[in-house]
Amino acid sequence: MNLLFIADPLASFKIHKDTTFAMMREAQRRGHSVAACEVQSISWQRGGKVMAQVRDIVLTGDADQWFTQTGTRRVALADFDGVLMRKDPPFDSEFFYATHLLEQAQREGAKVLNRPSALREHPEKLAIMEFPELIGPTLVTRDAQEIRAFHAEHQDIILKPLDGMGGMGIFRVGPDGRNLGSIIETLNRDGAQSVMVQKFLPEIVDGDKRVLVIGGKPVPYSLARIPQGNEVRGNLAAGGKGVAQPLSPSDWAIGEALGPILMQRGLLLVGVDVIGDCVTEINVTSPTCFQEIYDQTGCDVAALFLDALEQELGHN
Repeated sequence: MNLLFIADPLASFKIHKDTTFAMMREAQRRGHSVAACEVQSISWQRGGKVMAQVRDIVLTGDADQWFTQTGTRRVALADFDGVLMRKDPPFDSEFFYATHLLEQAQREGAKVLNRPSALREHPEKLAIMEFPELIGPTLVTRDAQEIRAFHAEHQDIILKPLDGMGGMGIFRVGPDGRNLGSIIETLNRDGAQSVMVQKFLPEIVDGDKRVLVIGGKPVPYSLARIPQGNEVRGNLAAGGKGVAQPLSPSDWAIGEALGPILMQRGLLLVGVDVIGDCVTEINVTSPTCFQEIYDQTGCDVAALFLDALEQELGHN
């Protein structure tokens, strides 16, 4: 198969942990050809198809120069057997517009995964509200008084912006309410920006678990991102320690409950974040942790993903 990866700049890849790199490596190992481009390389002209300036690459196995470029070309996205949207957040207006271009490419015959409409309709923090039975006490609001009332009820809370990533902009406020007013002002900008407020889950000491769901089925191991020192955030980008571990019974139940629903919507790969037995996010843009799980357990997540991708694209 000819596969196109829409991703961040190749030069920025940290190949020892990058999930998109792991996908490319497994695809090439299976004999598929790999091309890459960035979102800004995609264009659409009147009367034509959605096109991209792409780089055809071959992975070298060399850590210092991990790929060679065999050529560049301008090509319709529909000419690929599969297009993998792997652009990292933030989900800003340009990402939003990119999903519209990818949806047009889909109408032209491209097979885009994850499905562009599903990327748009599943904002990664807000999407959890569709599944109240799987989450802890949560409020989404612009209203400062609602936030104060939520704090009064639950005492120990987490506040975060809806468009954050990697633990950015996350605050904890304890029973004393210290700095709650200034945190609200910082996050909701005088009512201009929505804030997610959640009851603090003490199980975070055991890690913020990333449960991967591929082709509607949970991967047998999660990566628990464990906060270090006095940090409340487990995110690897915020210094959390990643520890791979078998799924707990509740992790399995969450993955099996969400998997078929999300797969039916065109979400081939999802990263469900779980603290204790509560879902805290449903990541759909560019879920990660393939290599960390493989390195610690030997579970070849990239192979599981390529199995599901080949099945979805009808490649035997």
